[in-house]
Amino acid sequence: MPRPRSLSADQLVGAALAVVDRDGLSALTMRAVARELGVATMGLYRYVADRQALEVLVVDHVFRSVDLDLPDGPWQDKIRVLLDRVRVAVARHPGLVPLVLRHRQAAPSSLRLIETMLAVLTDAGLSGTDRVVAQRTLVGYLLGFLQNEHFAALSGPGTIVLSELPADEYPLLARTATDARAVPPDEEFRRGLGIVLRGLTAT
Repeated sequence: MPRPRSLSADQLVGAALAVVDRDGLSALTMRAVARELGVATMGLYRYVADRQALEVLVVDHVFRSVDLDLPDGPWQDKIRVLLDRVRVAVARHPGLVPLVLRHRQAAPSSLRLIETMLAVLTDAGLSGTDRVVAQRTLVGYLLGFLQNEHFAALSGPGTIVLSELPADEYPLLARTATDARAVPPDEEFRRGLGIVLRGLTAT
């Protein structure tokens, strides 16, 4: 019997991404990835222990694609560049957003990204609990935005429904939803992050 062909981590990730991009996150199974690669399902267990390990491998790939070499300039600009690069990396495979939230602390490349962010905050003069809160606030904004952008976009049907609510009963909600439909994702991200950074600067 011929020996099963060797697979690289990049091949495993590529197959998993192909499944998610085509069929959605719910379709990501060991069997589906094996089928994508043209190998027996049990053969995958030579490379990853289970689906969770495969998910971590995929999330690590996403974070590894983020360029951590930041330009010179004010610390706020460095944070803007870094978080926007993460946003762009995730947007290439939006179906992975739940996995990014679930495994961000298990992926080695995510840890390097956080270390880079902490270095920027340290250079800005933050330390101790101030640095803890600043880092957690920035990550919270980023993760919340990713969920909004890909599962509750301002251009999506939810905003349309809200904008059509009866104005006599929900005047502010209906008006705000109508205004929201004119805000593109890039502007929403930039302006929201600006609010967060101004708050961090003030503290």
